[in-house]
Amino acid sequence: MSAPGYDVIVVGARCAGAPTAMLLARRGYRVLAVDRATFPSDTVSTHLVHPPGVDALRRWGVLDRVIATGCPPIHTYAFDFGPFTLTGSPGADRSDVAYAPRRTVLDKILVDAASAAGVDVREGFTVEEVVFDGDQITGIRGRSRGGATTIERARVVVGADGLHSLVARAVEAERYHEKAPLLAGYYSYWSGLPMEGRFEAYNRPRRAFAAWPTNDGLTLVIGGWPYSEFESNKADIEGHFLEVIDLVPGFADRLRKARREERFAGMAVPGYFRKPFGPGWALVGDAGYNKDFITAQGIQDAFRDAELCVRALDEACSGRRPFEEAMAAYRAARDAHVLPMYELTAEIASLEPPPPELQEILYAAHGNQEAMDGFARLNAGVIAPPEYFSEENVQRILAAAR
Repeated sequence: MSAPGYDVIVVGARCAGAPTAMLLARRGYRVLAVDRATFPSDTVSTHLVHPPGVDALRRWGVLDRVIATGCPPIHTYAFDFGPFTLTGSPGADRSDVAYAPRRTVLDKILVDAASAAGVDVREGFTVEEVVFDGDQITGIRGRSRGGATTIERARVVVGADGLHSLVARAVEAERYHEKAPLLAGYYSYWSGLPMEGRFEAYNRPRRAFAAWPTNDGLTLVIGGWPYSEFESNKADIEGHFLEVIDLVPGFADRLRKARREERFAGMAVPGYFRKPFGPGWALVGDAGYNKDFITAQGIQDAFRDAELCVRALDEACSGRRPFEEAMAAYRAARDAHVLPMYELTAEIASLEPPPPELQEILYAAHGNQEAMDGFARLNAGVIAPPEYFSEENVQRILAAAR
């Protein structure tokens, strides 16, 4: 068989696929990235990039382009539990702020960066199927809009094609740590709702909502209820959404003085891990792992996966390490990093009251700036749950409260 036309084909060119393709091309590999969308275009997303994701954008040399779009920085996270509010800084190693660029903005910047790195980017390209040689994936079959069907071959095909990944389905990727949908969430954008650099989250029994600033002077407001109410509430999304907001009269007053600029978009997603590699294939981003959106960590998870996967593929393709060994290390690193937050996110997304011991910790953290900063960093993915809820840290918080 003739040599493949590419080293790697990446299926999907948004927040997981474009960085994967870009970083591989920067290492000298021949990369094709395809996406059925054209850019700029929108997609359902909270589009919040916590500080670890901002650090990645800086490493890749594209953060300045995001800032140049006028997307405002978010320097304060506030979590309102009713009787008290925890307000802190989400700062990471180099980034002390978050950003929430619209996906029309962010995805276009990432796709352009991939193209500038030498990636062959084909927008408006639909992958019809992956091509096998025995049990090994060797390429894709698909077509551009209005074009003829073509076959492209590569040493590795990376699925960065999201929740309903065609690549993952084709290889029947093993799933584990699965969770049913927990939360039905809907969001839209309001003008005239200034946030002054704040991310605000409000938690009430069986209801939650949050707001943060984005491009063009708009504020994203997202609210939700348990998935068990999805069917009964979907006939009047706006009415039920406003009922959630009315649980906090002060914010409800702010919202009613503002103007909704777009229709509501919604989502309810399952949680899962998929084995992210096999003969001739790999998975990144939501294609390989997904959790509820309530902690808004999908973008930075995709960025981290892209870097881990590229490092492993480089080791394998260069011959420095066997493919199976390199990719198993990628899987182990991914799972170890995200599993604690995956479980915590599921607890939050259940919208059930925190257990008494957690309520005691949160109440004790109120007014303790170091503890509140730590809680903000926990929710931003800067520190892991085992670090914040370690016996040593918990005892420090409780002792300070006494």
